[in-house]
Amino acid sequence: MRKQYMTALAAAILLSACTVGPDYKRPSFDLPSLWGKKEDATPVAAKPQEKWWGVYGDTTLDGIVAEALEHNRDLAAAAARIEQARANLTIVNADRYPVVYASGNTNRSRISSVGTVPVPANFLENNDTRLTLNVSYETDFWGKYRRASEAARADLLASESGRDAVLLSLTSDVVKSYYNLLSLRGQEQAAQRTLDTREQFVTLQSKRFSAGVASELEVRQTEADRDAAKVQLISLVNQREAEDARIAVLLGRSPREVWEKRMDNANAELTGNGPVAVPAGLPSDLLERRPDLRQAEQQLIAANARIGAAKANYFPDISLTGFLGTESTALSNLFTGPARIFQYAAGITAPLWNAGRLGAQVDYATAQQKEALANYEKSVQNAFADVRTALAAYAAARETAETQTRRTESLDKAYKLARMRYDNGVSSLLDVLDAERNLLGAELSRIDALAAQRRAVADVIKALGGGWPAA
Repeated sequence: MRKQYMTALAAAILLSACTVGPDYKRPSFDLPSLWGKKEDATPVAAKPQEKWWGVYGDTTLDGIVAEALEHNRDLAAAAARIEQARANLTIVNADRYPVVYASGNTNRSRISSVGTVPVPANFLENNDTRLTLNVSYETDFWGKYRRASEAARADLLASESGRDAVLLSLTSDVVKSYYNLLSLRGQEQAAQRTLDTREQFVTLQSKRFSAGVASELEVRQTEADRDAAKVQLISLVNQREAEDARIAVLLGRSPREVWEKRMDNANAELTGNGPVAVPAGLPSDLLERRPDLRQAEQQLIAANARIGAAKANYFPDISLTGFLGTESTALSNLFTGPARIFQYAAGITAPLWNAGRLGAQVDYATAQQKEALANYEKSVQNAFADVRTALAAYAAARETAETQTRRTESLDKAYKLARMRYDNGVSSLLDVLDAERNLLGAELSRIDALAAQRRAVADVIKALGGGWPAA
């Protein structure tokens, strides 16, 4: 009898290799013609490069990003989500294995000697001690628990990719915020220099007016231009304060530091063409590199596996239970041969009628899979749109920075010539003020264009899912 039971048990375990539900297959996409032609695409790393921001060659930026990676709260939350997913995978996996536990109890009882049934005196009191090792196991004949484990494993991988996406987004935001801050500081300094110059003009024209050399119109004009420069400076200071607070939050600083501390170490000047040119060509492994695409695909895999888990509920559940132990009325006999006890049992439960619940569960899982598929397809579309937009923005930012630099140099020469002509009585004060006004606008645009070029590099790297190998 025991041999027949063990044979049935082994057969049930072997048959549990069956798995219902659809197997995952990556959706096909109509990709750009460059896709797959690796000889035409710039080679990139399979994963986002560590410290990709090193392309800027800015040690101050390196320190700021390092601080963000250590203290940023979004990154800490993403790491906690990985821990949750890993623990959930362990919980789900546990359903695939037998549950083994030990139990023990002892009791002493006495019955009435004057009850309805006469009992001899030596049977009035009874002792019983029992120790057992218990096992229960539900066979995964239809693969319900394997599909659940597959889904939980995909959730874990999705959470890890989500952490990578947060890390890439965080470092990109820190880089762009850093160069925003440098840009605003540079514009603030340029506006302050212009304000100082216009203050000198107001003082000079006031003296000339008192001496009867200049008109009141010239005095009022210089005062108006001075106040305009002051308003512009106030606006730049306000923007710089807001950017300073934003980067403090990105760095994960305490509320007191967010309120009090300033990015005084971010005082470098924006000069030159910035980092190396962005390589041309789409990477042939974009789907594998971008963490948000990996996350979306793992979510699709998890949703696909849950369809199989839901379909498995249509089929019978086969459970096996048993225990092995000892039982005796006398503690001294508890571990003797005659005290040995055991029990093996098998059970089957099959659904007959449940008011459409199982069908609704399958429909629900299928709808979730469709949603995950749509989200994944949209993520792929957005990825290629991001790369195209980022590359175009980088090319435009680079050309704009070069043009604005040339324009500023020309307007600087024009201002010096206008000032020289005014000092020699050839041109009017309005010509000088116009030339200075144009120069300030060009200088502010030049500084912003240099920062925009550096921000555009960060956007390209983020769109590509990481940096590229150095030449």
